[in-house]
Amino acid sequence: MFASFIRFVAFGGGTGVLCSLAVPLLAESMPWTLANALITIASTLLCTELHARYTFRTGRRAGWRSHWQSAGSAAAAYAATSIAVLTLHALVPSPGLLTEQLVYLTASALAGIGRFLILRLMVFTTPEPARTPAPGRYGSLVPVTG
Repeated sequence: MFASFIRFVAFGGGTGVLCSLAVPLLAESMPWTLANALITIASTLLCTELHARYTFRTGRRAGWRSHWQSAGSAAAAYAATSIAVLTLHALVPSPGLLTEQLVYLTASALAGIGRFLILRLMVFTTPEPARTPAPGRYGSLVPVTG
């Protein structure tokens, strides 16, 4: 589970950082919450595929069921990031970009921990394949009886 969490952080966290840069750029031409929603939808589709294939190593692409289940946890993450940034704007009318990014990324990280648990325990429940050591010079260590 630890290895899959590290992969989750790499894929989800990397995507989250890119999203944190994309949201303010998109928010220049539309309301912030709409920009966040559009970026959340796009990143959820991408990350669900990455998590199915690489993070949780299911051995298959994410199907519609996985996408819908992942969308539920992404909706909660969207709500968390939106509430955090809207609260910041209510408390500080014109926060700097760095402050806004810090609040957004902190809320994303906390929501990400919850998403990991939901995805691991409810969406991608197929266990990772066990790693078996490659046979050594003399083949496997299984005794031959006969």
